[in-house]
Amino acid sequence: MRELAPALDCSQHNGVWGSITMMCRSFTACMAALTWCLVLFAGPAQARPSAEVFGELPFVSTVRLSPDGKHIAMLQPMQGRMVAVIFQTHPEAGAKPVYISGGDLILADLQWVSNSRLVLIAKESITAPYDDRLRTWARAVAVDINGGNGVLLLKNMPTAGVNTNTTEIVDTDLDDPDHIYMDMYDFITPMQEDFNTRLGIKNDKDFFRDDLIKVDVHSGEGEIFQTGKPETVAWFSDGHGHPVARIDQTEAPLKDHLIVLHGGAWNEVGTFDATADNGIRLAGMTEDGKNLVLLQRNDRSFMGLLERSLSDNTEKSLYYVDNYDIDDAIVDEWTGRVVGAEYITDKEEDHYFDPKRQGLQMGLENAFPGLTVHIVSWDAAGDTVIFSVEGPREPKTYYLLDRATHMTQTIASTRPTLQQSELGEMRAYNYTARDGLPISAYLTLPPGKPPKNLPVVIMPHGGPDARDYLRFDWMAQFLASRGYAVLQPNFRGSWGFGDNFTKAGLHQWGLKIQDDVTDGVKKLIADGTADPKRICIFGASFGGYVALAGAAFTPNLYACAASWAGVSDLPAAMQAERRDYGGKSQIVSFWGSRIGNDDIPQLNATSPDHNAAAIKCPVLLMHGDGDTTVRIEQSEMMNEALEKAHKKVEFIRFPGEDHYMNIAATRIGVLEALEKFLSENIGN
Repeated sequence: MRELAPALDCSQHNGVWGSITMMCRSFTACMAALTWCLVLFAGPAQARPSAEVFGELPFVSTVRLSPDGKHIAMLQPMQGRMVAVIFQTHPEAGAKPVYISGGDLILADLQWVSNSRLVLIAKESITAPYDDRLRTWARAVAVDINGGNGVLLLKNMPTAGVNTNTTEIVDTDLDDPDHIYMDMYDFITPMQEDFNTRLGIKNDKDFFRDDLIKVDVHSGEGEIFQTGKPETVAWFSDGHGHPVARIDQTEAPLKDHLIVLHGGAWNEVGTFDATADNGIRLAGMTEDGKNLVLLQRNDRSFMGLLERSLSDNTEKSLYYVDNYDIDDAIVDEWTGRVVGAEYITDKEEDHYFDPKRQGLQMGLENAFPGLTVHIVSWDAAGDTVIFSVEGPREPKTYYLLDRATHMTQTIASTRPTLQQSELGEMRAYNYTARDGLPISAYLTLPPGKPPKNLPVVIMPHGGPDARDYLRFDWMAQFLASRGYAVLQPNFRGSWGFGDNFTKAGLHQWGLKIQDDVTDGVKKLIADGTADPKRICIFGASFGGYVALAGAAFTPNLYACAASWAGVSDLPAAMQAERRDYGGKSQIVSFWGSRIGNDDIPQLNATSPDHNAAAIKCPVLLMHGDGDTTVRIEQSEMMNEALEKAHKKVEFIRFPGEDHYMNIAATRIGVLEALEKFLSENIGN
């Protein structure tokens, strides 16, 4: 395994690890200066914002308060990649924010683990010497608040170099700020043979187990704290460094086993079917520390939160919402306890169990009516809060609230140069599929144009277990700014609408899922919103599959089709999952449930590359060559099939990019290519 620590070493910056500094006299002045610089270099005012304005990485993201509330850390773009920024909430005279670069790596996340130490998560797609498969490798580095003393976590562990991901923080303990708890695959017994040779012969579980490691955040060194098993897949702790539960997963049959620590011994207290998207999802512990909190349907149609007693295994409902799945639990970042629930109606909603927390949430929502308000971070005492506000025409903005003085300061907007007048209205556009299934959808209209006879881009989401809702969508708004209406349908199989809606989409790739999208297009035409001769379909990941399938299976409906990292060959996609994760793994079981495992004739019949000859419209293919989620071979196969069928196709590769468009140059390049492609084929 290539050592990642040198790539993170930015010692050229005057001895401060990976940092550059700038003078700011106050928190507000600092952020104002940064925003002013961004405006200054954005160029002269234009009739419509440039692709750079929409495609640049968000000006701020992942904003976090330190436990004592004295420092803020966040991610911010610099030269097209995210860097970490640390600064004081109430700056002293001459205080300097610190910027920390990941070099060629992508900084993906950050987390405070004490008042003085911050952990950064960096990733890169590379091929290891013993494995010919491109994989995403992720590593965690701890730094001081001045950016110094950077150390690679788990650096002394023998198997750190062969774990693709060594970033999972199971628990922190504010009573012991020098240590955190992480899980990592470790050797069952010392290796007596060459590891590269053995890995090619035996299954990983023959000599690995998942252990809980106690890690010194100053030295980066770890030691085994709790020993797991080869079947262990997750650990859970109480917020004070005390393990309380783990999940073991066995194969053939695929089962999850809930193991709890009670009376000093580990005991299995429940077994769960783990096929497809079943299994047990532990969210944490209740605030009183007596019960575990699970995300479960519990014989209901909709996902909710369930309490399970650690002492007697009894269960009771904690929180459910009629007609919508709970998306996730809200977890206190300092105690690790579950304090609320998140779900999506037409917009994201937060609910807290404690009346005081819920009162704060309601007060913030009343201050920003009609918008989505999230509390994204708070200090350990709960005196200082960072919250965000967002809407379809309101790019996410972060605020700092002092609860004692009730004073609020703006930290920054994610898109400080965009004006509301430059953005399109996004509205619910619900319809009924041909078999009677209700479909939730959203329509973004170009600013300043009536919704009549418009060129339209159909933009299905990825997943397919994802969904669209009312929020700022940088890509949809870019397209709207170019004069296009954008339809985003939540076809069957989309997340959040209950178990029956999910089941309706199983094995329906290219079939009823595609019909749901087609029915939305036909409604736009019937309503007079869409010009039937100027409709294009574009999507990313599974949305890219839907776009290519739309061109192949409804060739008279679309004037063009574009895909970012889309699946094109379903049998090859399933084969890649089996190769990467093993034929008996849960992830292969999941994708088999969605796509279908055994019906090869159907998979071929619903693979766009097998049906390239039916496509009539021009096709644009775009893909990052570092993508390990949907490998670039999928676009290569589609491009080859289209060229062989003598169809009009353009294929653009983005070097160094993974599945998620983490590099600004990629986003801007995608928008510019898409704008040119749409203009040539459906005008604007």
